[in-house]
Amino acid sequence: MEGPMTVPAPSSAAALDLDVAVSQSGWSLREVLSRLSCVSGTFDRVADLPGGLTNRNFRVTGADFDLVVRVSPADDSPLPIDRQAEHRNSRLAAATGVGAQVLEYLPGEGIMAVSYIPGRTLTEDDIRGGAYAERIAAACQRLHAGERFVNDFDMFVVQADYLRIIQERGFAIPDDYLSFAPAVERIRAALAAHPVPTVPCNNDLLAGNMIDDGTSIRLIDYEYGGNNDPCFELGNIWSESALDLEQLDRLVTAYYQGHQPDKVARARLLGLMSKYGWTLWAAIQHASSDLDFDFWSWGMEKYERARQEFTRDGFDRLLDQAARRT
Repeated sequence: MEGPMTVPAPSSAAALDLDVAVSQSGWSLREVLSRLSCVSGTFDRVADLPGGLTNRNFRVTGADFDLVVRVSPADDSPLPIDRQAEHRNSRLAAATGVGAQVLEYLPGEGIMAVSYIPGRTLTEDDIRGGAYAERIAAACQRLHAGERFVNDFDMFVVQADYLRIIQERGFAIPDDYLSFAPAVERIRAALAAHPVPTVPCNNDLLAGNMIDDGTSIRLIDYEYGGNNDPCFELGNIWSESALDLEQLDRLVTAYYQGHQPDKVARARLLGLMSKYGWTLWAAIQHASSDLDFDFWSWGMEKYERARQEFTRDGFDRLLDQAARRT
């Protein structure tokens, strides 16, 4: 769950305390930069990039480079990220031209350097405005056509894993959360009627993970990358930017280059599963993270929208539509 990796012109290195520990081994930022061969300790400016929830991102510029150094915390939380898979998937995404080029990776330290993508980080208002639908769909097509990622991502499996963690540790969830478990099984059955081949997906395309470089839309942050149903990617975009149903239809139609009602229904159901699953991610973070962020409110906003989808009159028709092949 990362934020944007682009900001206006960086501040000077003096604006940051380069000697404060940032890495998993206690290295300072200065030490991190000295260990990266793509920087070699020689740089002109460093800027702390805002936006990331779980990582710190720094833009580092020198005479012949402009890059982003991402420093991830130690994976001692109930929600560890497979950094090896993230690194390999990031390279595969870069090979499609959609992701940022991976310049260097320090295993065991949670440190990765990628090329800086100049451009405009999108906002939810940008995506809701509709002008980017076709370009976002094209970026997804390009990523999904690339070499398969090294792991899979299935929100039904992920949601079950999150629920197990919560039940084992006694973390709080909304009172009626489990009442929708039968509906989740109905969604699973409807989607299984006509399985869709999985493709390499980002799986976390909030607006801040999309950058307009002036020519195309670039997709960053592959912490949750994995092979998945392409309709999850589209449904998750719908969910994260709170698009209306007409905007979802436009996005799916652009992706499939024609109106396919079953795919729209599929994306909508997987977008619902996105809300339902990420609710538990937020509940775990709320109970275990020391970050200064209101994870509970963030998750409950998603859950309220999921509840509306589960209980609306058209839910049965939506399941029927997704189970049909058109």
